[in-house]
Amino acid sequence: MLARIDFNCDLGEGCDDAAMMPYISSANIACGLHAGDASTMRRTVALCIAHDVAIGAHPSFDDRENFGRKAQAIAPEAAYALVLRQIEALAAIAREHDAMLRHVKPHGALYNQAAQDVALADAIARAVRDFDPSMILFGLSGSALTDAGVSHGLRVAHEAFAERRYQANGRLVPRSEADAVIQDLHASLAQVRALVREGRVIANTGDSVALRADTLCLHGDRADAAEFARAVRELLAADGVLVQAAS
Repeated sequence: MLARIDFNCDLGEGCDDAAMMPYISSANIACGLHAGDASTMRRTVALCIAHDVAIGAHPSFDDRENFGRKAQAIAPEAAYALVLRQIEALAAIAREHDAMLRHVKPHGALYNQAAQDVALADAIARAVRDFDPSMILFGLSGSALTDAGVSHGLRVAHEAFAERRYQANGRLVPRSEADAVIQDLHASLAQVRALVREGRVIANTGDSVALRADTLCLHGDRADAAEFARAVRELLAADGVLVQAAS
């Protein structure tokens, strides 16, 4: 049984961010390429400060048309510059509010590719380290991205998902497949319960998959995100799990 866990959400993507704030401990804020702009970043940073939610950058491929969820070929140095530029953009806005970034979590296809592509993962980790080596790098649990973070001396948070289905290898089911997202609240809560109590999930193959979960993600771009978030917090409270920003 986990004693504590971070509960994060991807925000600044045009959804009801304010409704999520009472339930989460960390926010991953879109940096303007897959979603958002300077105005949404300012609003979301202000909400985080008001609710004592840790502020993180959510860099992506430059792909607003596909919400950053389309795979792309990218050279490591181009990925380094892409990620660093987005971190810097959000950090500048955070400084306007006398706040600092706490973590970085890549978005969408960039995140999923970095889970397996060692060179891409290394480029992202270097960008985070070179901006601020005290920041935390969020990555898919047990992936190339978390390995890269460790190799560059970063603190890492192994991430698990409340409402995404897993494959037997511990990777997420691609969104192109019909069962990629858990739509039923009770099924999502069952997955969260297995993660915090047993450190495992049931894959779409029926296999039991062991996962480290330092931080739990719920996507904010679903219509019922606030309902899911409230239910997850109630479950964690009932199990005596402290919700606290990753450290």
